[in-house]
Amino acid sequence: MNKKTISQSLLLLFLCCILFCSCGGKKSSPSRSGPVRDNTPQALVPEASGTTTYGNDIVTFDASHTDQGYMMVQYRGTNGKVKLQFAAPDGTTYTYLLSQSGGYETFPFSAGSGTYSASLLENVQDDMYSIAFAQDIEVKIADEFTPFLYPNQYVSFTPDSKAVKKGEALAEGAHSDLEVVENIYHYVIKNVSYDNDKASSVTYGYLPVVDETLETGKGICFDYASLMAAMLRSQGIPTKLDIGYAGDAYHSWISTYVDDKGWIDNIIEFDGTSWELMDPTFAANSDNKSLKEAVGDGTNYVLKYTY
Repeated sequence: MNKKTISQSLLLLFLCCILFCSCGGKKSSPSRSGPVRDNTPQALVPEASGTTTYGNDIVTFDASHTDQGYMMVQYRGTNGKVKLQFAAPDGTTYTYLLSQSGGYETFPFSAGSGTYSASLLENVQDDMYSIAFAQDIEVKIADEFTPFLYPNQYVSFTPDSKAVKKGEALAEGAHSDLEVVENIYHYVIKNVSYDNDKASSVTYGYLPVVDETLETGKGICFDYASLMAAMLRSQGIPTKLDIGYAGDAYHSWISTYVDDKGWIDNIIEFDGTSWELMDPTFAANSDNKSLKEAVGDGTNYVLKYTY
């Protein structure tokens, strides 16, 4: 899949802890010429195949499919607070909390090919951690888009997920990936409302549950981004879950890849003809001064991590 990356713009503005998200804006009218697109779900399933592994008696790093852009980790120890750190080749350090389930969890090589330094950290006391295992892993990704098609800890889904089924329904009759993006985008912003209670009580280590967001119709920025990313990935559309800042607000959004458009990764509104920078205040929140200050003209956005 050789696709030329052309910078365009799409950003989901779901600001954690500072706004009630009920976006407005014009309904797009994407072109419906050409054949109907195949909307059969393409929900990829990560595997811990055991062909390339590293570890010790408490952890296994399964690096059998680094060419697909992910690694799987199984923790078998008894420490109640365990972290995984990836020092990526671009200099970014990704830190994850590991579950205590004893099963494998999936983590993406978001920064592309290169050497990743992976470390398992166990809590010693308070906020102090010690390295229980470390391994440098050489990664050569066969296709730059695959890390953003597979599920991972932050965008978790399976072929049986309700979010996958909903994505299939929303893609029905679409003629292009762009139309699928539009259909899913408008569904999410119209059917999921911002959960202020969750935003005020969420704790470090929170992970989105896409089917729960879909069923309850409520969520915070992380939930919005994860749900939309899951639906788009399951339709074979490469989608990044991005985390960073809008002003001082820590929040989540997505960027997605569309043929002939490239990565769509800033604030956009589609008018049926072209992608244009939209007013940084959504219609439903046009009187929200905090939102205006945080969003600004789009330059207030600072990307920190991509999953």
